[in-house]
Amino acid sequence: MGGWQQDPWIDRLPKLLEPIGIHSLRAESGRQASEMIRQYKIHIAVVDLGLPLDQSGAEAGPQVLELIRRLDQPPPTVVVKRSRSHRDDCREMAAALRAGAFAVIDRPRQQSDLEMLLEVLRRCLHRHYQNRWPA
Repeated sequence: MGGWQQDPWIDRLPKLLEPIGIHSLRAESGRQASEMIRQYKIHIAVVDLGLPLDQSGAEAGPQVLELIRRLDQPPPTVVVKRSRSHRDDCREMAAALRAGAFAVIDRPRQQSDLEMLLEVLRRCLHRHYQNRWPA
């Protein structure tokens, strides 16, 4: 599907967050993400820019970011960028930051990358919610 691949980090993240009381939602496509954003209160969004729109393989990550940005109260957003050329990386990072992203990170490939993502989520929680998840 497009440039998006199911990575082990996406499977491990909810398992790491559940024991500390964090309920995670996972969208398999941009269409599913759009439905979830409309249906649930999202406190922190992690958006993979390589997320496919649907079975066609077209990428929907930037559109999901725009949908989040237009919410009345957009949640802090961590953007996971694809591994591309340096020029494309710079463009994606600039676009994500213009859309209000809290942080932009590379797609986790190793345990240390996943630990960095968890640290970014911790900093996001600290800055936006004073270390307490909203009710």
